[in-house]
Amino acid sequence: MTVVTVGVHIVDILARPVSHIPDGQDTVLVDEIRLTAAGSAAGTAVDLVKLGNEVVTMGAAGDDELGDFLVAVLAKHGVDVSRLVRRAGERTAASILPIRPDGGRPSFHVPGANLGVTPADLDTDLLRGARAIHLGGVDVTFALADPAFFALLDEVRAAGTVVTMDLLSEMPDLLGLARAFLPHVDYVLPNESQARLMAGADDVREAAGALLAEGPRGVLVTLGEAGSLVVTGAGAERVPAVKTEVADTTGCGDAYCAGFVTGLLHGEDVPTAARWGTAAASLVATGLGSDAGLTDLDAVLALLD
Repeated sequence: MTVVTVGVHIVDILARPVSHIPDGQDTVLVDEIRLTAAGSAAGTAVDLVKLGNEVVTMGAAGDDELGDFLVAVLAKHGVDVSRLVRRAGERTAASILPIRPDGGRPSFHVPGANLGVTPADLDTDLLRGARAIHLGGVDVTFALADPAFFALLDEVRAAGTVVTMDLLSEMPDLLGLARAFLPHVDYVLPNESQARLMAGADDVREAAGALLAEGPRGVLVTLGEAGSLVVTGAGAERVPAVKTEVADTTGCGDAYCAGFVTGLLHGEDVPTAARWGTAAASLVATGLGSDAGLTDLDAVLALLD
């Protein structure tokens, strides 16, 4: 099942546990440091492969050493990186994430080449042949908000391709711009804060309803340990979280998207696919980094039994 992820590609440098940032040049010993391929397109691509999908990813990285690492680690996981553009003289997006003992994570971030992604960087023939397209971080890759790209999304959806959309930032201006995509996607998967900011509503159910009214078939709002809220034309349903020992919440949203898309491609209905996403996210939360804890689809389904 060919899935194309489009959008944000980031190298994450993670350390845990970090209870405080030391003063001056003091050193704090930690248990683990990892580098991973992350971001709403790259991180989701890795998880989709683990769940048994054939995945091509599209976007941009710099021609620096971090870009070399990003391409190598994506390829190692089995993601097709042949359509990932390398920008000469630009930095690859990267984040430093000191993970707190409770799994929370502040972030230090360089946006890098992600900000320059345009429709010209995308292989439109490949997009037309995909079973599913996942747009990851269109609030950051804002140049994709192009009428020609919207027309392409409408074309592939009419032909049966499923189009999903995730977000990256919590900046009201960028999230407001991302609303332009809503009539051109099937499912949007924000977290609670993003949904409220994007819709300009205080209540999460009200926010999801407002986003649904702008055109998608469904809005799935991830709520952390409270699970997720699934809102479609048939109504609203709460999907509970799967209890787990949380080591790091990095990448849980990406895993949720990957599980959800995989469920849809296996013919599951929206609430059931959301449960697949919930289980995938719960597994990722057990380790450090966006690809931790998740091994394969069997492990996800076993968690739901």
